[in-house]
Amino acid sequence: MPSYTAPTKDMQFILHDVLAVTKSDIPGYQDLEADFTNAILEEAGKISSGVLHPLNMVGDTEGCRHENGVVYTPTGFKAAFEQVKAGGWPGLDMPEEFGGQNMPYVIGTAVGEMFSAANQAFTMYQGLTHGAASAILAHGSDAQKATYLPKMVSCEWTGTMNLTEPHCGTDLGLMRTKAEPQGDGSYRVTGQKIFISAGDHDMAENIIHLVLAKIPGGPDGIKGVSLFIVPKVQVNEDGSLGERNAVSVGKIEEKMGIHGNSTCVMNYDGAVGYLLGQEHKGMRAMFTMMNEARIGVGMQGLAQAEAAYQNAVIYAKDRLQGRDVTGVKNPDGPADPLIVHPDIRRSLMDQKSFAEGARAFILWGAMLIDQAHRGGDAAADGLVSLMTPVIKGFLTDQGYDMTVQAQQVYGGHGYIEEWGMSQYTRDARIAMIYEGANGVQALDLVGRKLAQDGGKHVMAFFDMVKSFCKDNSGSDAEYDRDFIEPLKNASKDLQAAGMYFMQNGMKNPNNALSGSYDFMHMFGHVCLGLMWARMAKAANAALADGGADAAFYETKLMTGRYYMARRLPATALHLSRIESGADTVMGLDAAQF
Repeated sequence: MPSYTAPTKDMQFILHDVLAVTKSDIPGYQDLEADFTNAILEEAGKISSGVLHPLNMVGDTEGCRHENGVVYTPTGFKAAFEQVKAGGWPGLDMPEEFGGQNMPYVIGTAVGEMFSAANQAFTMYQGLTHGAASAILAHGSDAQKATYLPKMVSCEWTGTMNLTEPHCGTDLGLMRTKAEPQGDGSYRVTGQKIFISAGDHDMAENIIHLVLAKIPGGPDGIKGVSLFIVPKVQVNEDGSLGERNAVSVGKIEEKMGIHGNSTCVMNYDGAVGYLLGQEHKGMRAMFTMMNEARIGVGMQGLAQAEAAYQNAVIYAKDRLQGRDVTGVKNPDGPADPLIVHPDIRRSLMDQKSFAEGARAFILWGAMLIDQAHRGGDAAADGLVSLMTPVIKGFLTDQGYDMTVQAQQVYGGHGYIEEWGMSQYTRDARIAMIYEGANGVQALDLVGRKLAQDGGKHVMAFFDMVKSFCKDNSGSDAEYDRDFIEPLKNASKDLQAAGMYFMQNGMKNPNNALSGSYDFMHMFGHVCLGLMWARMAKAANAALADGGADAAFYETKLMTGRYYMARRLPATALHLSRIESGADTVMGLDAAQF
């Protein structure tokens, strides 16, 4: 059976050595002293490894059941959910006035990685509730906040988002679900939604569905979409539960992975709903939840890669297979451990350098969200908006690839369910699809985000990289060679790709769109390159100060050198693909496929 150990030491390094959270002027960050954050992370790590992870394979093998209109979660899930609720974890970064602990989002993100790595399917129940609560917090009336948020923050009630319908996925303008006004401020919602994660279950007494629907007579397409609060059980004026609403589960989807999460077909048969936000502005309200969810999904890619990597390392050190070509390393045994072989090392270094770079990237992204939301920083808001499709698309693509590499380390055992490695691969696969498939993330990045606000956010990113390289070069030749120069080269590749889009995208938009996926991955690599340069700087500083754990910092430097030398040069390949244009991509007629 696989194991999981929370990477709390690495998180502390990123929070304090790299991001220097206590030196930030973001409100609330002055309280994030190392002892305080360590206590939170250690406790979350204990729950992750001791409570959630033992249920990971249980959820995978049992799945959820739909019997007589009731959805049952796997054995142990309900008791674990009670433990998570009792610890106040669902409301870690939610406002105190609604029962939360008002900690910064960056802390919630670090805890979320541990929980997701330990048991992604389980953690989605509270994760989706957090997103739904955030949407109500941002767009709800005072009465709606008072009615729903205290119970959702505590996860006494959970939440969902209902977007997709059988005939429309990304193109939500095609939706048919309708909401008929009733004259008393309520609506009757009728339609069917599919792929609804945590759509129904037995762990909460009520489920608050956020449902996209069209009000008759509104504008066509996406401009006519509104967002509604549709509770599973209606809520009385005094906050008590009333009658069961006209919403039901059609079935639980049979999926490739995340079996422990109840992905439902939801039927709305004139269910009572309440407008959230303004009429015909549903996408604006929904995107509050979706943008948060996309950051969370990027974190899931990292989390599954980390958990898979940990087990691959254990196996590689334990499994005896072949002899080291440079000389026997295990003379008392029949063979040497797998980890002596260069190709196994290559695979493990790919995984390690990705996971640690991705962790820094996503915590930096979470810090930008705090800077925007807590500090009112418009520049940070624009930068994280630019980064959101990169975090979601790049980290989930790469995270999935790393789970495959971890599985490969096991050889044939990686394909056998009892070893548990295939679950990481299967669970990671969905992250590339939901909350906007990764191809759509790439189109969003190139088609919308690059030009947003006149392109000032991407230019700010380039200036940030340029300034970092300028400010940190010249004093250490080895650091310049190993980190600054590779980062400069990769950033130049990214800028060249952006220039290609400007020069060729207007006359033929396909020249830009056919290169969008490569651009998203280029951007991701440059971001991880920047993170590794920042981590290497922090590690060098700690070593120069005579830090207590020299081995940790030396390992960090070696891992960073690997990424810069072996992973970051992928930007040149992506640039070459982009500059080849659209002709080869679009050359065949549809009939020729």
